[in-house]
Amino acid sequence: MRKKHIYKKNRQADMVYGKVAVGRFINYIMKDGKKSVAERVMYDALDRIKETTKEDPIAVFEKAMEHASPLLEVASKRVGGANYQVPREVRPERQFVLAVRWILAAARAKKGKPMAYKLADELIAASKNEGAAIKKKQDTHRMAEANRAFAHFAR
Repeated sequence: MRKKHIYKKNRQADMVYGKVAVGRFINYIMKDGKKSVAERVMYDALDRIKETTKEDPIAVFEKAMEHASPLLEVASKRVGGANYQVPREVRPERQFVLAVRWILAAARAKKGKPMAYKLADELIAASKNEGAAIKKKQDTHRMAEANRAFAHFAR
């Protein structure tokens, strides 16, 4: 049986910066379909990045996404009654999704500040190669490295 053809989605760029990645990030922030709230959070975070770092906020955002994107991950594979954690390379689309998830999870885990501030802090930290999202990426890489012996099970 043939695999189903996967069509590429035509993604919308955000209104202010005209970047598809920012538009997608806004959609991941969004809860209960409240896009205007998500947009306000994202744009406030980018404004805060501009204030604190005195750099281009889009450059900081892109650097943060690049630093938080994993190259390897482990996938569970059953071989002869045993489950092995098999290291695999991560596709570019999945790299973006994982980086977004980890950055947002790290920002949401912080307490006591508005979401825009927490998100700005996490994006700045990720652009400097530090913070909770980067730690998650390093843990994922460490797990893949530890299970390198099972790489021959990969398809």
